[in-house]
Amino acid sequence: MSSSYTLEIESAVPAPRLFKAAILDWHNLAPKIASDKIVSAAPVEGDGNVGSIRQFNFAPGLPFSFVKERLDFLDVEKCEAKSSLVEGGGIGVHIESASTHIKVEPKAGGSVVKVTGTSKPLPGVDVAGESEKAKAAFTGLIKGCEAYLVANPDAYN
Repeated sequence: MSSSYTLEIESAVPAPRLFKAAILDWHNLAPKIASDKIVSAAPVEGDGNVGSIRQFNFAPGLPFSFVKERLDFLDVEKCEAKSSLVEGGGIGVHIESASTHIKVEPKAGGSVVKVTGTSKPLPGVDVAGESEKAKAAFTGLIKGCEAYLVANPDAYN
């Protein structure tokens, strides 16, 4: 049985700028602004288009040491992307699969990030509370990115 969550995060940053920083270039920006959680990140396969894979390596003490995500869908003009977890992050231990669909939409004075996360737990694994943890983590990362962009008005224009 799959479980899913939805989340909306309002931001003072325009949609294209936030999408570039938080989605397209997150492997470069994350270690700079969230180094207490993401110690390094890099593309491991592809050129950033659909099918590309990025690896994020996490700080000691977090629930897992790394994740690899594959970009399954990308529409830069509509600020929309979908990715799937392909390795790490509990794959094969707690969950069979996980995916995230993100759309950053314009809103007066900024944007709104709309997220749908879906995961399929392994049989017999209790994942109660995991959606709330995922929502909190994702909100923290988007807000961290927003703070960086507000403080650096020339970045990602």
